[in-house]
Amino acid sequence: MFSNILIWFVVIPLLMLAGLGLCRDVKQVRAVAVAGSTALIALSVKLLVDYLALRAAGDTAPMLFLGSWTWFAPLNINLAVGVDGISVAMILLSSIILFTGSFASWQVPQPKAFFLWLILLSTGVFGFFISIDLFTMFMFYEVALIPMYLLIGVWGTGRKEYSAMKLTLMLMGGSAFLMLGLIGIYYHSAPAGQPLTWNILEIVNNTIDPGWQRFLFPMTFVGFGVLGAMFPFHTWSPDGHACAPTAVSMLHAGVLMKLGGYGCFRVAIYLMPQAANELAWIFLILTGISVVYGAFSACVQTDLKYINAYSSVSHCGLVLFAILMLNTTAMTGAIMQMLSHGLMTALFFALIGMIYGRTHTRDITKMGGLMRIMPYLCVCYVIAGMASLGLPGLSGFVAEMTIFVGSFQHADMFHRVFTIVACCSIVITAVYILRVVGKLLFGPVYDKHHLELTDATWWERFSTVGLIVSVAAIGCFPNFFSNLIKFTFSPEIFKVLGM
Repeated sequence: MFSNILIWFVVIPLLMLAGLGLCRDVKQVRAVAVAGSTALIALSVKLLVDYLALRAAGDTAPMLFLGSWTWFAPLNINLAVGVDGISVAMILLSSIILFTGSFASWQVPQPKAFFLWLILLSTGVFGFFISIDLFTMFMFYEVALIPMYLLIGVWGTGRKEYSAMKLTLMLMGGSAFLMLGLIGIYYHSAPAGQPLTWNILEIVNNTIDPGWQRFLFPMTFVGFGVLGAMFPFHTWSPDGHACAPTAVSMLHAGVLMKLGGYGCFRVAIYLMPQAANELAWIFLILTGISVVYGAFSACVQTDLKYINAYSSVSHCGLVLFAILMLNTTAMTGAIMQMLSHGLMTALFFALIGMIYGRTHTRDITKMGGLMRIMPYLCVCYVIAGMASLGLPGLSGFVAEMTIFVGSFQHADMFHRVFTIVACCSIVITAVYILRVVGKLLFGPVYDKHHLELTDATWWERFSTVGLIVSVAAIGCFPNFFSNLIKFTFSPEIFKVLGM
């Protein structure tokens, strides 16, 4: 079992939890958090290298590093693992954000309890991305969601109890739809007389009845779409992000919301292709609204976290929008957008937390002239903003351009009109990003006490540099990431989709 590299993405966080339980002071807690997150980064890089080596050697299997161990034989529940290009990319993203988030939370109160819950959340995230058994995937999905209540309710700010409860109730509601959908898939996973299965690779070879697909597809897509902040189920996201502590906002917006887009593709679309083709237009309308509504809402906010939270609604809506286009180019853009948004929104939330820790306000009307006071943090904020609005050379440009080019490949009026509407979000994004930069960084200093503030510490610089380098890497070397995921969107998948 432990010879399979994927299992270690769950084992290492569990060892971190045990190590944290033995810690007696803050230094030990920090050491465990940094050592464990460093090990996960190293392991994810090794996985990437091994994965690319197998692909270069000619292995075209849908999933690599397969392994399966029986958990509950009567219902055929297994700890079944395997990865493709998307999974590898998401694991790498998760490890980077957990690593940088550990440094961004260097001075969090009650660090031992905080990191215990944060690592438990990351355990669920890594387990979700390596699972190919639907039951196990759902179990890890819930493990990732449950710690959010305490992380926001205890360590958050503002209306943290309200936000934590709202987030938990809405995500649990989405989980109820998802659970019913997965049970329905299980009971229609094999022809009559054959054993039922939770394994995705087995289910895809046993076509689910089209009638049942039309019933189960909306349940699974909505279930995952709630976590992806799909309109009108997005309202938990701004409040949750605004009240969460820095590292939780980073992991939540940077990784946890990606579980929604990943699940929509891996489960809803891949296992129920006929229903996806027939019903995609309904969800295209909802995700198109998410893209534009989120951008417009960000324009009228004055709280830095709410601005970034509504920006996340827009960018995550663009991920689901692209997945529903059901072609290679748009889907490739969707995965690159997941990576891009995960990194740049983590950078945003890290910087917002650092600025708030100094100024004790997130209201942009009560700040100004910070560029002359904390130039390093302000330059980093400008870089994050430029990535968000799609500046060439950064990750946002290649991701969004790939999505729009792929979306416009549809020749019908419906798809092209909605593609043009989604493109308008770029202009709206530029409006609120440049507005914030102008008010926050330039002009006269709003509060004379801000003149006494200090710039970034070494651990804050370490955290932000890692994220900026990652954002620039995607922007400068998009072909590397495109090639990483190209086998995921092989002709066999589109044959399954009937395209």
